[in-house]
Amino acid sequence: MDRYERILTLHRLLKSAHYPIPLSRLLGELECSRATLYRDVAFLRDALGAPIESAGVDQAAFRYEVGEGEKFELPGLWLTSDELAALLALNELISRSGPGVLAGALAPFKARIEGLLSDQGSGKALPIERIRVIPWGERKLDQQVFRIVAGAVLERKQLRFRYRARTTNADSRRTVSPQRLTHYRDNWYLDVWDHDREALRSFAVDRIVEAQSLDAAATDVGEADLNDLLASSYGIFAGKPKAWATIRFSPHAARWVADEHWHSQQKGEWLPDGRYELKVPYSNSKELLMDVLKYGPDAEVVAPLPLREEMKILLQLALSGYARQ
Repeated sequence: MDRYERILTLHRLLKSAHYPIPLSRLLGELECSRATLYRDVAFLRDALGAPIESAGVDQAAFRYEVGEGEKFELPGLWLTSDELAALLALNELISRSGPGVLAGALAPFKARIEGLLSDQGSGKALPIERIRVIPWGERKLDQQVFRIVAGAVLERKQLRFRYRARTTNADSRRTVSPQRLTHYRDNWYLDVWDHDREALRSFAVDRIVEAQSLDAAATDVGEADLNDLLASSYGIFAGKPKAWATIRFSPHAARWVADEHWHSQQKGEWLPDGRYELKVPYSNSKELLMDVLKYGPDAEVVAPLPLREEMKILLQLALSGYARQ
């Protein structure tokens, strides 16, 4: 943990504590020596003006002064990379909402975010425009449909709609109990209990039309059951894992893949020759193969054999398109 992280962690520990924090706990939380901790405490108190006071009789302890600690904040932008990304993403989503029905309701949130992203010490706005959040693969969404769908999810009402599946181009009508909305790769998906099929399903919201919220109460499915079927396999496709895919990446691609999150249950290891072997559970191979294909010759599907053969067919079909004169 570097000094920036230690100062931020120390501040948050002291600000959230109702009682003095023993020195031993602070040493464990900050993963540093006693001398380093005392230097950080001195910097936080003397350079940043934190209202730190010593406490404890049998052992050293620290806390923020009662009344002053609640008002004290670190000057400037003290956010982790995840927090900054979350704030910027939220700010971007609010900006993209446009002058719709939520504009007035979201305005206070936007002002609050801009306040968090300002330099509290000088009062100046930081040049956040120099940090970009770029949407990727976002599909056009009917906002009226989205509002009906989201309303049914939150109000726990059944939905009826017409669905146009991209994979088959088939048109069907569904009556469902909406379970949750999922924002995945810049697009929205609706997890439902499909009353006609009597099964859990996931639908792309941008393919839903003629949405209608019904008076009937939605049937609730337990979160464990939802995750078991809709979140246990690779990607957005539903279904329990039917196999584990083994993919090997070249030493060049491994520099990226080894640090990437593909699935919550993924397994990875470095091979003696510098390649990286990744294993992920999957149900539907389509999205997995699409993601592997983007690595071109730097990725090889090793197992299982049906998945490897499916990849070979995709590559042969792609190559045949270039063979035509």
